[in-house]
Amino acid sequence: MNNVFDKMLARYEIRTNDDYHNALHEVMQQIALAGLYRGGFFNKAAFYGGTCLRIFYGMERFSEDLDFSLLHKDERFRLEDYFDAITAEFKSLGREVVISKKEKKRVTNVESAFLKDNTAIYNLQFRTEQQTKIKIELDIHPPAGFTTEHKLLMWPYSFMVRCYTLPNLYAGKMHALLFRNWKNRVKGRDWYDFEWFVRNNVALDFSHFCERFYQFGSIPHGELTKETFTQMLMDKIETTSMAMVKSDIGPFVRNKTELDIW
Repeated sequence: MNNVFDKMLARYEIRTNDDYHNALHEVMQQIALAGLYRGGFFNKAAFYGGTCLRIFYGMERFSEDLDFSLLHKDERFRLEDYFDAITAEFKSLGREVVISKKEKKRVTNVESAFLKDNTAIYNLQFRTEQQTKIKIELDIHPPAGFTTEHKLLMWPYSFMVRCYTLPNLYAGKMHALLFRNWKNRVKGRDWYDFEWFVRNNVALDFSHFCERFYQFGSIPHGELTKETFTQMLMDKIETTSMAMVKSDIGPFVRNKTELDIW
């Protein structure tokens, strides 16, 4: 087995279709990050979200999307300028991919949580296996007050990725948990991540959470308190179906028994 792509895939224990799906997605994610690194993307942007938690901070569940944020607001920034670097990285490993822009339906900021009007969305997929797809999101107008650190990834080669720090990742996750609106669905992955942060004793960056909250105009700036936040979280816990949470998270964890207590 000389092909680097195959070696990357062979690092995963694959027993089920879900295992294969998750492993293939994660290999694609790592290659895309490598291409972005070569293109200089992380001089201007940072990686955050569930996939960042999975790849760089050791969270057990798999994740599907790649979420990025500019370090500073830049309405003229174009992710398309880095597409050649991404496709070249895949081509060097013998795989052809296509990247296409996804047209968003008109939704309000609060309903969409992260899908603001100035968040660009793209799909990355294999040219011959188009059912294998990764969504890429880039926030070109990020909320203020976050910090970053550089983390090492060693596949498909050794390189550094600028990532949100754990307290800021926690803030982003709590914002998603409280305000993500999937209509009749629940994103159980948000709840799994919430438990992970608590179990690992991560401190929540409350000021950054507030900046995310205020950016959507839910209440006037400066009026969110820790007591209000706690009550919002308690209300969310009381009204969320744990059966729906478990149904959503199931395909992304190997050990299903860890969800029994939920």
